[in-house]
Amino acid sequence: MTESGQIIYVVDDDEAMRDSMTWLLEGEGWPVATFASGQRFLADYHAGMKGCLVLDVRMPDMSGLELYEHLVDLRCALPVIFVTGHGDVPMAVAALQRGACDFIEKPFHNEDLLSRIRRALNVDAENAARRQRDGEITHRLAQLTQREREVMNLVVAGKLNKQIADELDISMKTVEAHRARVMDKMGVRTLAELVKVVLQLN
Repeated sequence: MTESGQIIYVVDDDEAMRDSMTWLLEGEGWPVATFASGQRFLADYHAGMKGCLVLDVRMPDMSGLELYEHLVDLRCALPVIFVTGHGDVPMAVAALQRGACDFIEKPFHNEDLLSRIRRALNVDAENAARRQRDGEITHRLAQLTQREREVMNLVVAGKLNKQIADELDISMKTVEAHRARVMDKMGVRTLAELVKVVLQLN
């Protein structure tokens, strides 16, 4: 089964291939949406899509690679698996270098495709969790005052309270108060947790 809301999107101009993919993927309990062209997928595309995209490289009008370039420009987060013929492997490798998730050559064994899709769905779920976590951290950072952020940056850089007090020309007691507020606002209990949270955004 997929994570909540995940769908496998299949874009292929071959109706028989779309039908067989639907049969295979729904047999695994996965929701499937198929599209006969890149244009039709783009017409339905929105940034909230979750799951993965199984994309044929060779299609008339708009190739799979051209669709992928559009999606890169749109900052699409869906992991993309290219389905290629033997002669298209160099193009698929180029797409991997641009950030595509995987590719599979025709003819393929069903289990090979399913294992790639499972991996892609895991990547999608991990990316979604990371985006949510980063959003929460960014929100917490926005609650800090300018001075609290200065103290936090020096703490994360490994400076001691006395060094921070000297550098900012404030008392040790003030540094300690700022530190306590930073820890509270960032939702952490230890210095190690604070460092880890801040580094996640860098």
